[in-house]
Amino acid sequence: MNVRPDMNVRPEESTMSSPTLERPKPHLSKRELEVMRAWFASNSKSEAAASLYLSLGTVNTYLTRIRSKYLALGRPAGTKAALVARAIEDGIVDVSDL
Repeated sequence: MNVRPDMNVRPEESTMSSPTLERPKPHLSKRELEVMRAWFASNSKSEAAASLYLSLGTVNTYLTRIRSKYLALGRPAGTKAALVARAIEDGIVDVSDL
């Protein structure tokens, strides 16, 4: 019987368990974060715009910039669901915030 040296290691210490992956995070401005969170909390971009006293076009511009930053890091977020997933992965929002 062949026994590998790492067989006596507890499962949580095993090299076979998947380590937490360090994902590159985009640098988002305070206002970009604010717009993104408002959109997540709203039913529409128009509603988010109204809550922040911005135009719909301005909200769309912020969201386009945020998506571009994620895309540049190889982490595309083309839909609201994908952007929510990225924000959760990066600790920007929590599931309980949604």
